[in-house]
Amino acid sequence: MAPSTTVNTTQLRHQIYYQLDNNLLKNALFLAQRLVAYEGPRSAEAAYLLAHCQFQAGYTKASLDTSRSFAAKGTHLGCTHVFAQACLELGRNIEGLQSIEKSRTLWQNRNTWNQHTESKRQYLPDAAVILCLKGKLWRAHKNMEEAVQCWVAALKQNPFMWDAYTLLVESGAKINVPAIYKLNPDMVGMIQAQHASKENTDPPNASQQPTQSMADPFLSTQKLNGHPNALYEKLNNSKINVNTANAIHDDDLLPTPSTVVDHEDTMAQQTNGSSKFESLSAPLRRPRNTVDSQSEQQSRLKATSSRLKTRLKPSVEEPDHEPPPPGPPSKRTVSGAVAQSQVTEPIRRTTRSQTSRPPSSTSTSTTTKMSSIANSLGLRQEREIKKAKAPTAKPRTATTQTVGRAVSGNRIKTAPSVEPQDPDSRENRPPSIPPVPAMMEPVRKDEDRVDKEIDGLRALLDLFSRIASAHNALQHYDCQAAINLFNSLPSNQKETPYVLAQIARAYNEISQHADAERYFIRVRQLAPSRLEDMEIYSTVLYQLKSEIELAYLAHEMVEVERNSPQTWIAIGNSFSLQREHEQALKCFKRATQLDPSFAYGFTLQGHEYIENEEFPKALEAYRMAISADNRHYNAWYGLGKVYTKLGKYPTAQVHYQTAASINPSNAVLTCAIGTVVEKNKGVEHALKFYDRACRLAPKNALSRFKKARCLMSMNQPEEALAELEVLKEIAPDEANVWFLSGRLCKMLGRKSEAIKAFTVALNLDPKAAQFIKDAMESLDDEDDFVDDDGNEDMD
Repeated sequence: MAPSTTVNTTQLRHQIYYQLDNNLLKNALFLAQRLVAYEGPRSAEAAYLLAHCQFQAGYTKASLDTSRSFAAKGTHLGCTHVFAQACLELGRNIEGLQSIEKSRTLWQNRNTWNQHTESKRQYLPDAAVILCLKGKLWRAHKNMEEAVQCWVAALKQNPFMWDAYTLLVESGAKINVPAIYKLNPDMVGMIQAQHASKENTDPPNASQQPTQSMADPFLSTQKLNGHPNALYEKLNNSKINVNTANAIHDDDLLPTPSTVVDHEDTMAQQTNGSSKFESLSAPLRRPRNTVDSQSEQQSRLKATSSRLKTRLKPSVEEPDHEPPPPGPPSKRTVSGAVAQSQVTEPIRRTTRSQTSRPPSSTSTSTTTKMSSIANSLGLRQEREIKKAKAPTAKPRTATTQTVGRAVSGNRIKTAPSVEPQDPDSRENRPPSIPPVPAMMEPVRKDEDRVDKEIDGLRALLDLFSRIASAHNALQHYDCQAAINLFNSLPSNQKETPYVLAQIARAYNEISQHADAERYFIRVRQLAPSRLEDMEIYSTVLYQLKSEIELAYLAHEMVEVERNSPQTWIAIGNSFSLQREHEQALKCFKRATQLDPSFAYGFTLQGHEYIENEEFPKALEAYRMAISADNRHYNAWYGLGKVYTKLGKYPTAQVHYQTAASINPSNAVLTCAIGTVVEKNKGVEHALKFYDRACRLAPKNALSRFKKARCLMSMNQPEEALAELEVLKEIAPDEANVWFLSGRLCKMLGRKSEAIKAFTVALNLDPKAAQFIKDAMESLDDEDDFVDDDGNEDMD
């Protein structure tokens, strides 16, 4: 008989998930096609698995078509997720947003961020994943307000959605980082609920699994005398249910034909107080005494002490004998065993002869059994047991295998005998119930596990909060604060490629290129094949004029991944440093072809067009960069630079100010604003921008040089010369610094110092020999200051 279709599809699903978990995408795709063939095109689950495999394998358009029908209706969350991802890749943003809205009821209350383990998966996304994807779609649709709201909602659902956080920060939103990464009651509740569900679903331990046995009147759950388990309570003054005492095994208490009692007699003995035995566990059953009646037992108990000591005779093994002849119907107990009164006459005579003797000994096996039961409950047995006297006929000693088990026809139990004891003796005092720590141990262990998980989650949130705070400071260009925060991380977290690369980026933003290079070298040592942030490293080497190092970096990146935009940026920077601008342009264009959203590639194209004096093409390249990322301040600076070259100073000032609003701590941007302000309104208005730029970057040579020139134009040679003295320590090999210093000394009448400064400038820049010689020959003339523009370079 052929297996059913349901069995086939179930096995196929198992195999598909197996292939996906092991990243065997081609196998998973083939199996998913078989599943669709089995279940047909109306199966949403089969369509989801096929679309998921197609998307993971890189067949984006095929996954879009496969999941379209169910995503358009909003009937399957998996299809909606795959369809929206494909829409984001293909630029169909509105279709993806519409499918997400139609399936809102499927994902809005779904949260599974802590339900993924090595052995458990949740293949359908939850609300945090869908909201993050929705934000990306809104961002691609150029609606940043909606995108920001989606990312904020995603972080509320799951603070570990790092891409949602980075996109939120890159959008320029002001974020209260500690409010995101804090332990809230919802997280604690989810951890506790997860442990509770795990306890309910896990199979019990072998020690906790109850053993199936026949009914036992001592383990009955019915209420006696108005209390549950009245017999145990009267014995121990406790409400602990003996059914839950897993140390007592049921087969130790199984009734036997010789030890079972009638339910009516048991009730009478419990009512009349005859159950006050010394043991704290469930008492052993007394076989019915065929000689003593119930009234005789009551009178004897009233005459003696209330404390009775149970002693059982060892079981006697008789030779095999023939079963008795059939007689009248036998009386049976509640457990179904034959009552003692119906036992054959030889057995009855043996019982009478043993019970008629005065009770003087207790069975060793019974004592051992009572001690083991008491010890299993964590109790102690304080009274001493008298040694058993040797019987006339040496019986077979009971063992743990024979006591309490059903015996065959050749083994019986003898009736117990009681002996009056002194009620005031120490051994007859009822022992107190000690605590039972073993019963609470699983609860304590589970509480400890929950506490440890909560502590671990709190520590992880604290780590994410510190990294997120540093990343937020870097994205808002508070570079020194970002460096301090990254350096404050634990050493094992700090010495990772990501953190070291972020520190290097921060140093590059404040124009400390040597420090940035040092950190990038460490990144390359830890991760030689890393491509992220290597475009910034190539720019650092470009600024340091390190041609050999830059060429070697580009060569290594080509070996790692030739079709990476970062690789082509490094190659282009290497060509640009060698003044091969056309080759550099080709490389930068290749980078943007590989990744059309790579804004930095468009910006570098604009810089190369400026070098070639192709200003219209430069404007187009910068605008493409802004279209890819409107917070890319380098592109705004490039637009201002082009308009400055064209003489459109008011327009240039607007673009410079836009760039400065994105990165207010950049000294070069502030200095550029001062340059156009000086052209429009004069040096008095420009001086405050130069002064601010010097405060932002005290080691920035360009801003300090422009400030000195501005002070010189305002006829303040002493202040200008003081700025140049600082600048000589920053850039001692700069000819313009020495030339301007000579002119200031000439204004102050220091001819010897002026000649010395002009001589140094002539040695540093022989090409400007004629210009410097003219200044030296005119030392006796009045100085006519010529305001010429400086050159500034910025990527």
